Amino acid sequence: MIKGCKICGIFDSDTLNFIINHPHPPKFIGFICNYPKSSRYVEFENLKKLLSIKKNKSEFVAVLVKPDKEILEKIKNLPFDYYQIYDCTPEQINSIKKIYNKKIITAFTIKEKIDVEKCHFFSEVTDIYLFDSKGYEKSEAFDHNLIQDIKLNKELMIAGNIQFNDELENYGKIADFIDLSGGLETSGLKDQSKIEIFLNKVKQIKNET
Repeated sequence: MIKGCKICGIFDSDTLNFIINHPHPPKFIGFICNYPKSSRYVEFENLKKLLSIKKNKSEFVAVLVKPDKEILEKIKNLPFDYYQIYDCTPEQINSIKKIYNKKIITAFTIKEKIDVEKCHFFSEVTDIYLFDSKGYEKSEAFDHNLIQDIKLNKELMIAGNIQFNDELENYGKIADFIDLSGGLETSGLKDQSKIEIFLNKVKQIKNET
């Protein structure tokens, strides 16, 4: 059952203001903190300015790929509710969680069934499981059937080339939250008209379930 959504890859104040003040804002808003390969990466000084805003009903997520101590220390006082972490071991995530006192979205990049099975090693350190494609910044897809029958002890978020106008209700069979980034863009920039359709659609699905 879809409980809400995440909009990821925000890097400009106009888009952030639009979604935070939307009548049906996303539950989560993600910011790329340490992955310069992504066109949505936000440098630290710009990140500080961007996040100096009232969050209203949304929660802020720091998206981190194998974060080192330098970036973790830099962002520790920023108003993040969750750290979304790629490419770390359960031990590394447990250490980050304890030191920085953040809730954790553990991200798994999926190509085959064995990639899905890895999630069970993270059950003690994860607050939300995120299943994403191997594309990272490229918004690639993966076979969602690979996670259709998985049994987890926490909530599940799904990403990977999902589009704003997909039949989003179908994802309710496998996930609690839908995560979009590239699917809300036109020519590499977040498109407010697509965001509007997406957020209203998620609200509609929640009302129907």
